[in-house]
Amino acid sequence: MKNNPIGIFDSGIGGLTIFDEIHKLLPNENIIYLADSKNAPYGEKSKEEIIAFSIKNTNYLLQRGCKLVVVACNTASTNAVDVLREKYTIPFIRVQPAIKPAALNSKTKIVGILATKGTLKSDLLFETSQKFAQGVTVIEQVGEGLVSLIENGKIHSVEMTNLLNKFVRPMLDKNIDYLVLGCTHYPFLTPQLQNIVGENVKIIDSGEAIARQTKNILQQENLINENLSNGEYEFYSNKDEIILQEFLDNFNSGFKAEKLDF
Repeated sequence: MKNNPIGIFDSGIGGLTIFDEIHKLLPNENIIYLADSKNAPYGEKSKEEIIAFSIKNTNYLLQRGCKLVVVACNTASTNAVDVLREKYTIPFIRVQPAIKPAALNSKTKIVGILATKGTLKSDLLFETSQKFAQGVTVIEQVGEGLVSLIENGKIHSVEMTNLLNKFVRPMLDKNIDYLVLGCTHYPFLTPQLQNIVGENVKIIDSGEAIARQTKNILQQENLINENLSNGEYEFYSNKDEIILQEFLDNFNSGFKAEKLDF
């Protein structure tokens, strides 16, 4: 089992931000990445649909022998991981918005969170805010339309610029000093967001924390790959592998995306 791959699935290419952190921290691990782009964005789907997609993705990764699955989608993490843990015996790593560090470190005691509707209305987000953000005002904003633009390769489009300004500037008017990115797609937008919010607002996501948690669980379960060679990586999309390939090319790594019907 130690040599078996880590599985990562997302509603599209957003989970590549999680893959990148895991790949850097655990370079010897084999990884299979699954982009369910034809069903993106998950954030606008019902909880029942999200659970069904998550089970389908997990079944494929288990068929490929994955020893652990990272649910690299905030919406799927907040709505489906409990079901997955009940249904399967392998470990699951969930992602969740980094509200805790934002709330603990905020000087203005006002933080913003940009996320999908599915994440913002989830029980997990509510419980996290209740636990860690007492005395802190959390301004929530649905990033409607952002995932679709990213999935279609329109990160630097006029539409994207307009949406980001529309979503973020009202938060600035309320004096946020932290902006939490509550969707794994959104770190691709960090340079543009930083230009909007300026140097006095810190933008944070959960990528590094998820990589550390993945390593911890692998160690606890005695599943760390002990091979000294670099891992092998497979990337699949069920919609348009060209977009996935464009994002992989940004890693300058020689990674190759493939089309897969699932």
